[in-house]
Amino acid sequence: MTALLSILAVIVIAVLYVIFLYNALVRARQMTREGWSGIDVQLKRRADLIPNLIETVKGYAAHERQTFDAVVAARNAAVSVAPEDVEGRAKAEGVLNQAIGRLFALAEAYPDLKASENFRDLQGSLSTLEQEIQMARRYYNGAARDLNVKVESFPSNLVAGRFGFAQQPYFEIEDAADRAVPSAKF
Repeated sequence: MTALLSILAVIVIAVLYVIFLYNALVRARQMTREGWSGIDVQLKRRADLIPNLIETVKGYAAHERQTFDAVVAARNAAVSVAPEDVEGRAKAEGVLNQAIGRLFALAEAYPDLKASENFRDLQGSLSTLEQEIQMARRYYNGAARDLNVKVESFPSNLVAGRFGFAQQPYFEIEDAADRAVPSAKF
């Protein structure tokens, strides 16, 4: 009878441990999803701000059509990436960052534009958004790291594999040139 109770106790403890691991994996996955949602919201805010910025610059530098078209194309490409495609979105956002950098570099040639209150407000809004995107990216990458550790670590990897938990990609810039901060002085 004692042996049967001991075996039963071990089974109950094992089941409770599997439940604990499963719930920890679910929590980590939800944190990752929450983190990605935060990035997505900030990127949407930035995408909505870009047309206003372009229209402001157009008024001062109407003949710079190629730069405007590049920014619009990069914005549209970034917005069109599937929401769950973290790597594709990171790549598209890197291209958009380069295009915005060229737009700000263009503004250097137009002192009236740099002095425009509307342009300064838009630039300040974009700068604030970039900081919020950076914070959201750090949060997401931390949540993805925590989930990835649980998915790879023993014994939670046994539960993760059994219930279909997968590693999440980091939201990072792949091209080293994209990592450089655009030089724009105002």
